[in-house]
Amino acid sequence: MSSGGIQTSCDNRWQGRVAVVTGSSTGIGHAIALSLAGCGAAVVLHGRTESAELKQTANEISAIGGKCLLLSQDLSHHESLATFVESCWDWHGVVHAWVNNAGVDVLTGDFRNASFEEKLAMLWSVDVLATISLSRLVGSKMRDAHRKSSGDFSIVNIGWDQAEQGMDGDSGQMFATTKGAVMAFSKSLAQELAPEVRVNVVAPGWIKTAWGNEASEEWQRRAIGESLVGRWGTPEDVARVVSSLVDPSFDFVTGQVWKVNGGFKYGRS
Repeated sequence: MSSGGIQTSCDNRWQGRVAVVTGSSTGIGHAIALSLAGCGAAVVLHGRTESAELKQTANEISAIGGKCLLLSQDLSHHESLATFVESCWDWHGVVHAWVNNAGVDVLTGDFRNASFEEKLAMLWSVDVLATISLSRLVGSKMRDAHRKSSGDFSIVNIGWDQAEQGMDGDSGQMFATTKGAVMAFSKSLAQELAPEVRVNVVAPGWIKTAWGNEASEEWQRRAIGESLVGRWGTPEDVARVVSSLVDPSFDFVTGQVWKVNGGFKYGRS
């Protein structure tokens, strides 16, 4: 096991396989990249810039004997996404699993004080439009690769567990709109790419990333109270589900939304 609790040994199904994880500098993306590398995958790490955090992810993968490639790309620059996909593909000539995890952090950091309209525009550009464009580009290449050599190919997009039911407040409106769009798109893409490429969505609930670490006591109580298991989720909880979904042994699973929230507790106290 690594220091972060990620499983670093499993069977050999991922030996010789390549995965891409966008937004793998910190949080959930960091955990997914480590999980896949621990199972033997060669992993393309992505960040908007080649930050110290992205390099740290690479160092942790190297420490467990894994292989990785660092690529930086601002996903709001939609005209460059095809080139980014080609760069990922060129590393080993194929990509077996692609995880669209990258998203704009509008709750902490530089954008926390932006207006509702500005935040929504940023989320729409990166979380929605870039996810759609990358999924379509990657899906087409995966389908061609499958027809040439068979094998399992998979895309996982990141949704939100409350997108379908809704949540009060500005954040609820923003994330239900954007993540709901990703979820709806992914189900349709699964129909388009089947049976050659599997497409699933992982919809995290209250996961303790940067925002959760500084959330008020009220939000801390709410997050714990809305989970049937009575705790915050962790990035590792999400990573284990993503790693399972892209594994070849899950080849009968596509077009699904997998909620990772400890079971949502309706009518919280």
